[in-house]
Order: sequence, then C-alpha cells, then structure tokens
Amino acid sequence: MSLPLQLQKSSRKSKMAGGFMILALFMASLNLRPGISSLAPVLENIRGELGMSASVASLLTSIPVLCMGFFSPLSVRIAARIGMEWVIAWSLVLISGGTLLRLVAHSTVFFLLTAVLIGLGIAAMGPLLSGFIRRHFLRNVPMMIAVYSMALSLGAALGSSLSVPLQTVSHSWRMSLAFWAVLAVAATPVWYAVVRQRDQASVRTRDLAQAAKLPWRNKSAWLLTLHFGLMAFVFYSLMAWLSPIMESMGYSRLYAGNVLTIFAVIQIPSSWVLQMLLKRVPSRLLWLLTASLLQLIGFLLIVCTTFPWLAAMLLGFGSGMLFALGTLLPIDAASSPQEAASLAAMTQSAGYIIGALGPILLGWINDITHQFGLAILLLIFVTLMLILIQVLIYYRKWNNRMGQIITTDIREGIR
Repeated sequence: MSLPLQLQKSSRKSKMAGGFMILALFMASLNLRPGISSLAPVLENIRGELGMSASVASLLTSIPVLCMGFFSPLSVRIAARIGMEWVIAWSLVLISGGTLLRLVAHSTVFFLLTAVLIGLGIAAMGPLLSGFIRRHFLRNVPMMIAVYSMALSLGAALGSSLSVPLQTVSHSWRMSLAFWAVLAVAATPVWYAVVRQRDQASVRTRDLAQAAKLPWRNKSAWLLTLHFGLMAFVFYSLMAWLSPIMESMGYSRLYAGNVLTIFAVIQIPSSWVLQMLLKRVPSRLLWLLTASLLQLIGFLLIVCTTFPWLAAMLLGFGSGMLFALGTLLPIDAASSPQEAASLAAMTQSAGYIIGALGPILLGWINDITHQFGLAILLLIFVTLMLILIQVLIYYRKWNNRMGQIITTDIREGIR
C-alpha cells in the first residue's frame, strides 16, 4: 500500500474518531438540564397533587444544583482512579435511573430523592466534560464549548417546551417528567464505546491524581468561582420561577410556559454567536459585560411588565453567553486536561452551591410576600454584582498563569 493511501485512510479514521467524540460530548451534555427544566411548566400540578409549598417546590431545582456544588470535587477524585470517561458513563446511568423513578413518585420525599439522584449524576459529569474537551479538542476549545453550550441549551429547551404537551398526551405529569430518561438511555451505549476505545491505564497518571486537589487557596480561582455562582443563581432562579412569575402577572399558564420556552430556546444559538464574536473581538471582558447588560435590560422589562417575550429573549441570550464564557475561562486558564477538570470542579462546586440559593430564596420570598416583585429586584441586584466582578476580573493584577491568559485576551480584544 502506498504511503499517500495510508495517510488518507489514517486521516479518515482520525476524522471519524473526532466526529464520534463530538457526538459523545453532545449526547452527554444534552442530559445536564432536562431533569431540571422539565419541572417548571408542570410545577403547579406537582404542588397541587403533593401539597408542596413554594419553598419546598424550589428544592426540586435547588437539590440538583446543590449536588453539583457539593459533589463536583468528588467526581474529579473518582476520575483520578478510574478515568473521566468511566465516570461520565456511570453518571448517565444515574441520571436515567433518577428520571425513570419519577414515574412512581407519589410522595414529596420520594420526589425529592429523584432530584438527588439526578443531581448526583449531573454533578459527577459536569466538570469532567471540561476536562474531556481539553483532552480531545485542544485546538478547537471555543468551538467545542459552543457544541457543549448548545447541547445544554437544547436540553433545557426540550424539557421546558415539551413537558406540557407530553403531560397532555399521557394525562400524567409523572410520565411527562420520566420521559426524559430517553436521552440518558440513548447516550449510555455511546459512552460505553468511548470507554472501550480509551486506554484506561493512560488515565491513571500522576497529573490526574494531582488534579483531584482543587485550587482552594487561589484568589483568582475564587473570583471566577463567585462569577460562576452568581451566573448560576440567576439562571436557575429563572428556570424554576419564570413561568410562575409570568402567571403572577396575569398571563395564562400556556403563555407563561411559552415565555420559559423562549428563554431556553434562545440560548441555543447564543453560544455560536459568541464564538463568531470572539473570532472578531477576542475580549472576554467585552462580551461578559454585554451579556450581563442584556440580562439587566430583560429584568427591567419584566419590572415594567412590558413585552415579556422580548424580556425572555434578552434574558436567555444573556444567560447563554454568560454560561459559555464562564465555562471557557477555566479551560483557557488550564495547561492540561487534568487541570481543566480540577479548575472546572472548583468553579462549579462552590459556584453551584451559590446558584442553588437562587430558587430557594425566590420561593421563600414568594411564600412571605405572595408576589415576585422583591424577587425580581434581587435578581437585578445579583446581575449588577456580576458586572462588578467582571470588571474586577479585568483590573485585578493576576499573579498566576490564569490571570495572564485572561488579561492578555482582554487587552488584545480591546486593541
């Protein structure tokens, strides 16, 4: 066989392997939000049948987010022993099991347990996908972040938009919620194939063991973590309560569900638009501030009870851009897949704990005031804090490689 022919076959195999890895990343990422986003459209049905207060109902969203916070570091430690691909595969099994159990959830406690199982699966998989991107797509990180973000947004959009139609067809909100196990069941054999292809012995290295140690003493890492946490605070608050907020403003349940769908769907193209913007102007700071301002304008429109659909579009586009950037910054800062997983685990660990407070606080405010006015003002305040932190990220004198990379990118973009 001639050398050019061998090179052509090798190139085809490499492209096929790369395409398969992209498919695996997409299918895994697709499972990170339906278990949460599918709840809001049928939340009032759940509360009515199980007798939940607003505060307890908020736990259905907050528990998975808290699991992401508390158990993300553990996922990195487990990956150091058995490999990140294995952990991701088993996470999909956990998500599918927790989602299917919602079919037989007839008590508040049991339903909250399903939220724990789903949260554990998401917590284990989330930070490792950053390391997976860093390992397999080193030359195309922004593009793969766009794929990752698009899959997350698509999963959220499917969950929020199809829950009510599925409930109508099946005459059961339990069946509607359990349906989303299909996504995890479909992704599991794909990841089993990834595990089979991956030489697990190469994963158990000293570098991966060191990655289990998170940079808790790094001030710059804490700044990124706080930014991720406040971003998650706003996003999960909206995911849990945007539909009830619209209903409290006098809109029908169908219209309120459609507003939530707009919020979720508009995030799908936001990551791709961001990728194109970064190619033209690579400043992280510029687009962080732009995304936060879009989010702020969306909240002001809600306060003015004007154009809810436009408010949802601005909120969704801003949230989508913020998530993509919040995921990109730790990968930018990392020098290896293991370091990327470690830094992502820290930002997502403490960050998601902060984010989990959002739905709980909004539910508590609603229980006390029986309205959402103060809750919206709280979200506006958090958005203003986001802007302040983004400015601090730029002006702070970084003493480590992370800060040098981010500051250089920002300065080059502004020039």
